[in-house]
Amino acid sequence: MEEQKDSFWADNIAKEVIERVENDSFLKKLVKKQGYIVYDEKTPSGTIHIGSGRGWIIHDAIAKTLRDNGVKANFILSSDDMDPLDKPSKVFSKKENDKYMGVPFRYLPSPVKGYKNYGDYYFSQCTALFDIFGIDAKLESTGERYEDGSFNKTIKIALDNAEKIQKIYAQFYGEDTSFANRLPFNVKCPKCGKIATTNASKWDKEKEEIYYECSDGVVEWAKGCGSKGWISPYSGNGKFPWKVEWAAKWPTKSVIVETAGKDHFTKNGSRTVACKISVDVFGYPPPYPSEGYNTGPGYEFFTVGGKKMSTSRGQGISFVDSINYAPAGMLRFLLIRTRPNAVIDFDPYRVNDMVLLYDRYDEAEKVYFKKLDLSEKENVKQKRIYELSHIGKIPSRIPPQVNLLHAAMLVQTFDDQNSMIVSLKKTGHIPQDVTKKELEYVTKRLEFAKKWVHEFAPETVKFELQSKVPSSLKLNEMEKKSLRILGEELAKKDYKEQELYNKIYDICKTVGIDNKDFFKGAYLALIGKEKGPKLAGFIVAVGRKRVASLLAQI
Repeated sequence: MEEQKDSFWADNIAKEVIERVENDSFLKKLVKKQGYIVYDEKTPSGTIHIGSGRGWIIHDAIAKTLRDNGVKANFILSSDDMDPLDKPSKVFSKKENDKYMGVPFRYLPSPVKGYKNYGDYYFSQCTALFDIFGIDAKLESTGERYEDGSFNKTIKIALDNAEKIQKIYAQFYGEDTSFANRLPFNVKCPKCGKIATTNASKWDKEKEEIYYECSDGVVEWAKGCGSKGWISPYSGNGKFPWKVEWAAKWPTKSVIVETAGKDHFTKNGSRTVACKISVDVFGYPPPYPSEGYNTGPGYEFFTVGGKKMSTSRGQGISFVDSINYAPAGMLRFLLIRTRPNAVIDFDPYRVNDMVLLYDRYDEAEKVYFKKLDLSEKENVKQKRIYELSHIGKIPSRIPPQVNLLHAAMLVQTFDDQNSMIVSLKKTGHIPQDVTKKELEYVTKRLEFAKKWVHEFAPETVKFELQSKVPSSLKLNEMEKKSLRILGEELAKKDYKEQELYNKIYDICKTVGIDNKDFFKGAYLALIGKEKGPKLAGFIVAVGRKRVASLLAQI
C-alpha cells in the first residue's frame, strides 16, 4: 500500500527529500535543529496573480506531506519587499512615481490605509485568503530579515568573495554584464532611500564598510541623488542583487525545499546562477528540486484561457479575484490533483472546465468515503488528493453532493433556497437528518451555481421554466399525444428519476415517436428551448404536479 501511495507527486517529493536529508550529515544536523524548512517568496510589486498561488499550494502540500511522514516541517512564505519599484505604479501620480522609482516596496506608502507600506498591502491582500485556501504558512518579510541582521553573515561572505561571484556572472552572461564588474550588493542610499541607483565599488574587509555612489545612469528608469561615501552593508543598509539573494536565503533560512516556476529554471537562468553561488560561495547544498549545480525542474505555468499569469504585465486573474471565478476549495483541488510539471489551463467560461472540476472533486470525495471503488491504485491516489485538497477538518460522513449542472438547474427553477433544499431532499441529494454544517456546504454550492449561471455559463445551460405553455408553440400530433400522456402519468404518482426515465422511453415506444422529437417537444413546452437539463431529473426536481399542469395545457 505504501508503494502505491508514493505514486502521488507530493508523497514522491516528501520521500525523496527525507532520503536526501538522511543521507547528508550536514542537512541532517540542520533539520534536527529546526525541522524541514519549505520556503517560497514573492515580490509585492502590485496585484499578485493566481499563478503565484500554484507555488504556494505546492509548497503547502509538500510541507503537509512531510508532516504526514512524521517529521517536523514548516512552510515559510516571504515578501520580497526590499526589492525596488522599477515600473511606474498606477496608484501613484507621475510626480510620486518620479520620487519613488528605485525605492524598496517596504519604504513606499500603502495605497490603502491600515497597512504598514506598499509591499505589505499587496502581500496581505493574498495572505488574508490563506485560511479559505487551506494554506498553512508562516509569513515574513525579507526586508525585516535584512534589518534584523539575519543576512549579515552571508553579506560578509559574499563581499569577501566578490571576485568569485563576478566570475560566475561573467561565466553565464559574459564579462560585460553589470555584476561581473561590480560588488554583489546594492546599498540603500541613506539620503534618498533608493536602492536601485547606487553603485558599490569598494569593500573594506577590516572596517566592514562598503563605498557607494548614488547617481544617474546606474539604471535607466531611476535617478540618483549624488550621495556617496562609506557605509556598513549590514542590518538593512542594502540588499543583494536577486540571484545572489536567492542563494543567500538558503543558508540564512536553512531551506530544504524551494521550487519555483519553470521560467526561473531555464538554462543559465536565475536558478542556475543561484545554485552555483550557493555551492561555490556559501558552501550550502541548494534545496530540492536542485542538487549541486543541477537545478532540477520548476513547476509549469497556470494559465487562464491560454494566457500566462504575469504580475508585471497585469494579465490574467489575480489571486485575490480568483475566488470570484471558482471557490477556493475547488481551485486548491485543481492545483493539488495536477502534477507540478503539467500545465494548467483553466477557463471559467468553458462549461466543461467548471463542471468537470466539481465532478472530479466529488469523485475523489466518494472514493475517500468508500462510496466509489476504482482500481486499488486509483483509490489510493484519489484518497490522497482529497486529503491534501480538503480545507479544514474532514467530516465523519460524506457531505451531500449536488453536481454543478443540477445545482444550476435548481437556481433557475426556484426563486428561494428553501425550495431548492426541499427539492434536494425529495430527490435524495440531501439526507433527512442533514446537519447545519452540511446544509451550509450545499448552500455554498447553490450560491456559486447561481453566480456561474449568471456570469460564466453558456446560453446552452441557461433557461427559464415557463409559467404556461405559449399558444404559439407548434407541435405535431405525435408530440402532443406523447406529452399529454406524460402529463397524465405525472398527475397520478411520484416517480424517482430512473423510474421516470424508463417511463419516458416507454411512452415514446407506445406512441411511436422518435426519442429526439419527444425530448425536443418537451423542452419547448417547459422552457421554450429545444434542449435543456436531463429531462427526468429536471421533472423530479421541479415537481411532478408543476410539470403535469404545464403539459395539460398542450
